[in-house]
Order: sequence, then C-alpha cells, then structure tokens
Amino acid sequence: MKKIYSLLLLALLIGVLYGCGQDEDADATDNTSDTNEEETSETQSITYLDKEYEIPSEVDSIVTASLESMEDAAILGVQPNGILAIANQVPNYLAEDFEDPTLIGDKREPNHEVIATLEPDVILGSSKFQEPVIEKLSKIQTTFPYSHISSHWKDNLLLLGQLTNKEEEAQTIIDDYQQDAKDLSSQISGEMADQDVLIIRVRSGSMFVYPEDVYLNPVLYQDLGIEAPEVIKSTEAQAELSMETLAEINPDTVFLQFETSENAESPEALDELMEDPIFQSITAAKNDSIHVNAVDPLAQGGTAWSKVHFLEALKELYSE
Repeated sequence: MKKIYSLLLLALLIGVLYGCGQDEDADATDNTSDTNEEETSETQSITYLDKEYEIPSEVDSIVTASLESMEDAAILGVQPNGILAIANQVPNYLAEDFEDPTLIGDKREPNHEVIATLEPDVILGSSKFQEPVIEKLSKIQTTFPYSHISSHWKDNLLLLGQLTNKEEEAQTIIDDYQQDAKDLSSQISGEMADQDVLIIRVRSGSMFVYPEDVYLNPVLYQDLGIEAPEVIKSTEAQAELSMETLAEINPDTVFLQFETSENAESPEALDELMEDPIFQSITAAKNDSIHVNAVDPLAQGGTAWSKVHFLEALKELYSE
C-alpha cells in the first residue's frame, strides 16, 4: 500500500513539473510573439503609384528633395527638415512657408552627405532623377521618386498627407480645387469657346510649349475644358515655338512664364520678345491679353500648389 502511495505521489509530482514546463514554454512563445510584434510595428508599408515602399512606422523627419514635393509641403503646411535651394537660398515663392530648414543643394543632384546628417525617416526625391542619384539617396533612407507628371498630382498630395497624418487636409485641397475649377469652367465656357489660349515658357531666351497634360496646361485644357490649339495637341514633349509659328496660331490669350534663373544668359529675352514686331501683331498683344507670370515662374505646374495658385489667378482675371 505504501508502495502504491509513493508511486501516485511521484506521478503527481511529474505532472506538476510537466505543467510548469509547458507554462514556461508558453511564456517564452508569448515573449517571442511580443518581440516580433514590436519589430514589425517599427515599420509600415506605403503604396505609391502601384509600388510598395517600407518606411518607419513613425515619420517625424522628411527631406523634400524635389520642387514638386516642396510645393505640396507648402500647401499642406508640412515643415520638412531639408529642402532644395535655388541660387543657394530657399526658393522665393516658397520662402514664407518654411521655418529655417536645412538647404540640401541643387534640384538635379541634392547633396546626399548633408541629407544623411538630417537622419530623415523619408526622402521625397523626383521622378526626374537619374538612377545614380536615386541609388545614393536610397542608401540613406527610403526614397520616393515623387512624380513630376501633372496627372499624378493627387497621388503626390495624398502620399504626403499619408506620411504626415494630413490625409483629410490633402483630400479637402483636392475637392476644393475641383469644385472651383468646375465653377470657373461653367462661368467662362461661352466666352472661351472659340478662343485659342497658350501657355508659353521662356527658357534660355527661347519660347517653349508643352503637351496638353504637361506643366500648367491641364488646368486650361482639362480642368477648365478650354479647347487646346492644334500645336499643343501635336506636341509630345517640351517643344520650341518659333515666332513665325506663333504668328500663324495667332492666339487670343497668352500666359507667358519667364524665370530669370532659366534665362541667365539671356536676361533681356522677355523685353525683346514683348517688343518684337511679330509678337506685337498677334491678337493677344493687340487686345492686351498677354499675362506675364500669372503664377510664379518657378512653379512646377503639375502640383496642387501650382494648380491652386494658377486657378486663383485665372479666377481674378476672368472675373474682371
């Protein structure tokens, strides 16, 4: 009897010890699970233009290494840690929007050493960057090739909104712009129905035009529904416009964009253009419908900032 009792006691002890071992294994498993969750929570996936990017779960430091992303930051009220410089200073048209940011160099190839010192969580580059530039920046931190294509303006703004917890503000900007464009389109549809309207950009002393969906053109030809002149419809990329071709088009309205830094070797190009006899002979000049820098000439065109400010200028113009 005593022997049986001893065996039962031994079995009970083994059972207790086995149970404790299972609890410890469970605790270890739970701890491992917690650790994995902590590690996973340190990053997040962001999808931008059908490509997935891995970034920190908390984005506190952003470097805007493109003028497009800088314009979006300005209109969203985002303060980047680093921004591009124009002539070694904050671009004049955005200067009031940024509070003492670090300048990171030229728009074609930002200074990756300066960017590295800022320890950014995200870098917003440009789809115009050459591959070596993207590679250098990507070694520092995840770099988005922020699109310079006008049709991507909503994707760009919503991306920045997602990165900075300003998605609602970004959507409001988009919705307000679309409603304002719709209202203005209804207002001017009659008077602009048979008119030719051109946006001309003066660069290196010459006149250039762009396709319907490039630069500021989408505001006119898509958002406001103004018929694009044939020369714009047939343009596939930035194309030089001769004075003779301009005379043949004979536009009713011209929006002329002239930036000094883009005409460093031809600083008098704008004055010379305005005084040219052929230029003075077109309908737009005769009717005093040449509008110089309706929006800042550094504006990139295909961003929320550019579209909103150009539309505001158009509203003032056509409400007169």
